[in-house]
Amino acid sequence: MHYFLVFILGMLLPTLADAVEFDQDTQRLPLGHAMAVLEDPDRDATIEDVLALDAAGRFVDHDDDVLNAGYSRSAFWLRIDLLYRADQPGQRSRWWLELAYPPLDLLELYLPDAQGGYYLAQRSGDALPFSQRQIKQRNHLFELQLTPDQPQRIYLRLESQGSIQAPLTLWSPVAYLQEQSAHIYILAVIYGVLLVMLVYNLFIYLSVRDRSYFYYILYIGSFGLYQVSVNGLGVQYFWPESPWWANTSTPFLIGAAGLFGCQFARSFLHTYEHSPWIDRALILLMALGAVTMVLSFTSSYALALRLATFLALVFILLVFVAGSVAWYRGMRVARYFMIAWTTFLVGAQVNTLMVLGYLPHNFFTMYAGQIGSAVEVALLSLALADRINAMREERAMMLQETGRKLEKMNRELAESNRLKDQFLANVTHELRTPMHGVLGSLELMQTLELSGELEQYQRIANGSAREMMRLVNDILALTELHAGKLQVHSKPFALRAVVDELYRIHGANAAARGLGFELEIANDVPDTLKGDAAKLKQSLGYLLDNAIKFTSQGRVTLALSGHREDQSRFVLQADVIDDGIGFEAPADDSLYQHFRQLDGSMTRQYGGLGIGLSLCRQLIQLQGGDISYHSEPGRGSHFKVRVPLQLP
Repeated sequence: MHYFLVFILGMLLPTLADAVEFDQDTQRLPLGHAMAVLEDPDRDATIEDVLALDAAGRFVDHDDDVLNAGYSRSAFWLRIDLLYRADQPGQRSRWWLELAYPPLDLLELYLPDAQGGYYLAQRSGDALPFSQRQIKQRNHLFELQLTPDQPQRIYLRLESQGSIQAPLTLWSPVAYLQEQSAHIYILAVIYGVLLVMLVYNLFIYLSVRDRSYFYYILYIGSFGLYQVSVNGLGVQYFWPESPWWANTSTPFLIGAAGLFGCQFARSFLHTYEHSPWIDRALILLMALGAVTMVLSFTSSYALALRLATFLALVFILLVFVAGSVAWYRGMRVARYFMIAWTTFLVGAQVNTLMVLGYLPHNFFTMYAGQIGSAVEVALLSLALADRINAMREERAMMLQETGRKLEKMNRELAESNRLKDQFLANVTHELRTPMHGVLGSLELMQTLELSGELEQYQRIANGSAREMMRLVNDILALTELHAGKLQVHSKPFALRAVVDELYRIHGANAAARGLGFELEIANDVPDTLKGDAAKLKQSLGYLLDNAIKFTSQGRVTLALSGHREDQSRFVLQADVIDDGIGFEAPADDSLYQHFRQLDGSMTRQYGGLGIGLSLCRQLIQLQGGDISYHSEPGRGSHFKVRVPLQLP
């Protein structure tokens, strides 16, 4: 009896209901106000049960453009009565029934059969492989064959773990395909902007290595893939045969966008520096994003999606607050950030409220978030570019300030060096006077008859005093060279007298070390020359002193030669050769640096201040000459000095 009643009602009700009428000129027919809705809380009603409930008047007429049930665990049955009017009766016409909300899990279309009942004609939804869809489009499409002037009632069952939206429209196939070209154009622009900004920021990141760009790239990628998933393009092109990932990807990508978006905001706005409480809140939200990503794999889709929706709402508001605080505290880049984020905020909030059921489903609410995100991505790229400019300006200011400080430090250093040199010059001048007194007294003691022990003490004191006097003279020469006060005093001198003085001083030192000291003077070297004899003797003395110091056995040779350049000019060449330890020539000019020896241990083993060669070269260059050398470890050294002198 029950099924007989259902059969009778199924035959009679379509003829009695007020069906929505249309004809062959209709291109698009919205069905929001033409359908009736039945909620099935237990989601277990069969088509027979629904027919019985329909006969009992349980369906409710729908008054809005779009059924928007939000997050509901119920299944919903939609009843639509259609009446096609045509000029040629009896000719069946093809129409497409579209439900333009791709994230729905399962849709079932029931059509009347020949026996007066209903059968499951078609199924769709992202819980099914894309290949099972009758019409391969990102939205859910069902083909209807309608006979003119015959009312037809159809039932559509909806079920989803996410938000349930039912923007239902009847299309002529040609009109639908034409309309989709406009939608595809809008989506192409949106995703084109996202892709261009992603590649652009990737190149900038590879150039400047600013981690803000890296986090921003991850955010763009996550959010872009989320939009691909929501728009149905993911199911259509990227994962058509993976229903599991079609559901899992949505909360996973929302969690990833929240995670990387929060980290980008922290890095870009430097929240740790000016707003620690906002920074901590962003870190907590990043943790919530990570939890959402994990739950999308380990928990139910419904739970993960609800948590993802909550994350999206809090994320948008919190980042807006972070940008507002940064702008209030004077961050230059925060203004671009706020303009970009406000654009995205408006679009995302409109889209989220539509998903939750508080706003109607239409073209604007459907694409508001995506349009806002495309504008936001472009504006944030400008913000990052402005951040680079701000960093450059800040760096330029820092360089200018550093330059001013460095210039001030250089002036202070120059003044400090001048005072140091002046101090050393004064000290050495003051030391020379008592040292002359000490040397004079020691020389006078030589005229007295001294016992053997006292005579030995006198010789030691005299040698030490002369060494002290030599060090004082070296320091004085160094300070005068630095101050530019040392001048060449050219006057005639006897070269033999200079050589004899060098031989007297350094020959005795060589003999004391058990070394031979040889003196060689070429026959063509004039005896009388014009130049600065004191500086020439001081220069050669440094070389001879080093040669004796670094030679433990063998001999030291001073060879003098030269040649005439013209009638009034003679170039004197002095070669100082030793059989000492030698050295490996340094690649730089460190051999002639002040207070430095090739081996730091030599300062202790061989003594000295490490300024002899430096003073020697400066004195020779002061006289217009030059110095060169050749040495090998273990085979001695050969220094060659050339000094231009005048012929009297």
